[in-house]
Amino acid sequence: MGRYSRIAVAASLFLLPVSVFAAGYGAAGCGLGSELMGPKPGASQVFASTTNSTFGNQTFGITSGTSNCGDHGLISMNKEREVFAQENYTSLVKEMAQGKGENLSTLANLYQCPAASHQEFGAMVQAKFDSLVASDQANSTELLSQLENQLTRHPTLAKSCDIKLSALN
Repeated sequence: MGRYSRIAVAASLFLLPVSVFAAGYGAAGCGLGSELMGPKPGASQVFASTTNSTFGNQTFGITSGTSNCGDHGLISMNKEREVFAQENYTSLVKEMAQGKGENLSTLANLYQCPAASHQEFGAMVQAKFDSLVASDQANSTELLSQLENQLTRHPTLAKSCDIKLSALN
């Protein structure tokens, strides 16, 4: 290993703990261990790290933004909705016209609507279909924007579903 490589490795090792502590958790990082042990330095970080390794939850926490890993995971719920709507656009449009279907139920889940309200979700999108899919050239982004607009106006779905405007983020 060359001299400059060793210097770069040493510098990164010194900078890593600074970024970890700035995030609000201890040296073991986020995950179940950080929730149980907290950010206290010392031996508790060994137990936090062991807990994270044993249960393998740190990767999930980083991806989803849970387990003390921050508010915004690598895959935010808004982004999941956008990707899902884009990949399943044709099927979604068909199921919205029918007011039911597997993709439509998945979309309701992505809005964190309780299972008991999925039928109401389907009825609402079927009733508002013409405004949700305004033209043949409509795309998934426009669809989600219109859907969120309708969801915020709906008397019960606005309260029971998690409507964070993905089109505006």
